[in-house]
Amino acid sequence: MGTNSNRAAPLRVIPTKQWQQRTTAALAAVVLLPFLYSGHDQLTQLQKIQQRGSLTLLTRNGASSYFIGPEGGTGPEYELAATFADYLGVGIEVVVPDAFGDLGTLLKKNQGDFIAANLTRTPAREKLFNFGPDYAKATTIVVYRRGQPRPRKLADLLGSRLAVIADSSYEEQLEAAQKKLPDLQWTAEESLGMEGLLLAIADGELDATLVDSNIFNINSQFYPSLKMAFALGKEQPQAWAFPPGDDDSLAQKARSFFRLIRENGTLAAIQSRYVDSGNNLDRVNMFQFMKQVRGRLPPLLPVFQEVATVFDLDWRLLAAMGYQESHWKADAASITGVRGIMMLTRRTARQLGVIDRLNPEQSIEGGARYFLRMRKRIPERIPEPDRTWMALAAYNMGWGHLEDARVLTQKQGGDPDRWQDVNDRLPLLSQEKWYRQTRYGYAHGYQAQQYVDNIRRYFDTLVWMETRAHPMLVTQL
Repeated sequence: MGTNSNRAAPLRVIPTKQWQQRTTAALAAVVLLPFLYSGHDQLTQLQKIQQRGSLTLLTRNGASSYFIGPEGGTGPEYELAATFADYLGVGIEVVVPDAFGDLGTLLKKNQGDFIAANLTRTPAREKLFNFGPDYAKATTIVVYRRGQPRPRKLADLLGSRLAVIADSSYEEQLEAAQKKLPDLQWTAEESLGMEGLLLAIADGELDATLVDSNIFNINSQFYPSLKMAFALGKEQPQAWAFPPGDDDSLAQKARSFFRLIRENGTLAAIQSRYVDSGNNLDRVNMFQFMKQVRGRLPPLLPVFQEVATVFDLDWRLLAAMGYQESHWKADAASITGVRGIMMLTRRTARQLGVIDRLNPEQSIEGGARYFLRMRKRIPERIPEPDRTWMALAAYNMGWGHLEDARVLTQKQGGDPDRWQDVNDRLPLLSQEKWYRQTRYGYAHGYQAQQYVDNIRRYFDTLVWMETRAHPMLVTQL
């Protein structure tokens, strides 16, 4: 793709109102630019972007499009757009409007360069925008709550509490169906995103909604009580939308870009990264986790946040550790004698100065300090997040066993400073052939492997909830 020095600038997510004010001034400056180009009456869209050195993405906040992850902007649409910006040799800015319907308005007002938000290319929209090439296909599906009567056709939704995103292709489909089913009614939600609709169904506040199959595949792991009822129509293409008019220079550039990333595998790699469920919790575990986010986390949340602030940690990581250890039960205990939210042993608690392991504040603070003790011992040359994952493994099975795993990794030609290589060897610590070669001997390698994997999944879920202002979590924050 080539490198781009402009990408070094930090990502700026600009609220719509602030962006409108800035765009007015920017547009005034752009009016003067053509005079700098002798022989050219007007700059094309592509030239304007190259002149200002940045590409403005219009998108929506969500798992299938764009959100702020632990390392900054992420999401399938954002990754594609950022790669496109690299291809153009410019930086990228992101504008997230308050409602889905505002995307088209901002694009028509030239307050963004293109829309990348799982947008279905429909005949009606083709009259409003220029479109780039199709890069995905999706079927509209009806989603309902498990345990409720399964609707099998639109007629089964008569009298149901049905809601969809306003100004979406879903509403277009319902309006078309209403010609044959005049009693079909629904609510068009302007401010509620797809995650909010799915949560409302999970909570029993709504009966059904319409969603693209690829969006549901990405989100379904977070809503284990939801299920697909039936598909509505055939597959429809999804594409980026560009400003209307004769100037399609940016759309043309997008066509050459998508040809390239199809051929070199980048498109498939980005798309599979977000739909691959290999690192997802199973439905039962996710259901239990979400249940405790609502039930047990609220009174503990201020403690996790305060302790995290004091020790310069991410509260979501601490909370994920606490859930893995005890499911956030302050009086948790095991047959081995570990107790409390962070399941500290008597010896560890004594070393950390924890007097009452059943006291949530003391337990969480003790767990944070013990984790930092482990992380401090990780060589500084090992970068994040690998240092954190190794520290978690040491937290679970002890520093010596982690060192044994790193030694085995090196013996087998792996990189002992790379978490994935070490993680692959953890199970060897449970096999006599291998642990006899180590200094500290047998260890529950599989258990430590699962321990770190689970914490990473709980952490990712909490990040997902907080960065999307998830209704289940935002009221607590």
